Amino acid sequence: MSIGQIDYQLFHAINEWGKSVSFLNPVMQFLAKDAFYLFFIGLLVYWFIRNEKNRRMVAESVIAACAGLAISWIIGHLFYRDRPFVTHTVLQLIDHAANASFPSDHALGAFVIAAAIGMYRKKDGILWLILAALIAFSRVWTGVHYPTDVLGGALIGILVASGVHLVMKQNGFFSRSLNACIVFYEKYETKIWPRHTNKDQQTAAHGK
Repeated sequence: MSIGQIDYQLFHAINEWGKSVSFLNPVMQFLAKDAFYLFFIGLLVYWFIRNEKNRRMVAESVIAACAGLAISWIIGHLFYRDRPFVTHTVLQLIDHAANASFPSDHALGAFVIAAAIGMYRKKDGILWLILAALIAFSRVWTGVHYPTDVLGGALIGILVASGVHLVMKQNGFFSRSLNACIVFYEKYETKIWPRHTNKDQQTAAHGK
């Protein structure tokens, strides 16, 4: 049995669960369509906590996500693969364009951000990786990806996040450039939203 046949059989088995345990379909539809936005919300929260560690983490996440999606676009064109609903009769639970199936951008994007967060915050990273895995699984359940699509996306995402973190950690030029960009942004941010230091808080307390 070829890898392609195993891939399809595994896809078919998971996709059929949409019929046998259909009460989970709304959950899977949410995970497949909307749960990815939780990563954007999470990055915004981390960013506006306003400490250096979080801001470097968010910046690396965005850089890694952009790099990962660019790689995905190239692979999708070089090794084009139709989606399951194009070549097979499937239970398709969400609407989707009939574009390249491999690798899964949703899986790649979720795993690249989750892995980038995990480089700085291990406990948080585990939770984000669990969410990324659920999103990847839901994309198969809902009929828009094969298992190897999401596995490929997850692998690319983790590798790209690790690579970006390694470069930023070991290459002084890129690290300093990233810091300079953050400092430049914060220069204008503080004009709109001043930081309250401990000294300011103590002064305010004495004033009362």
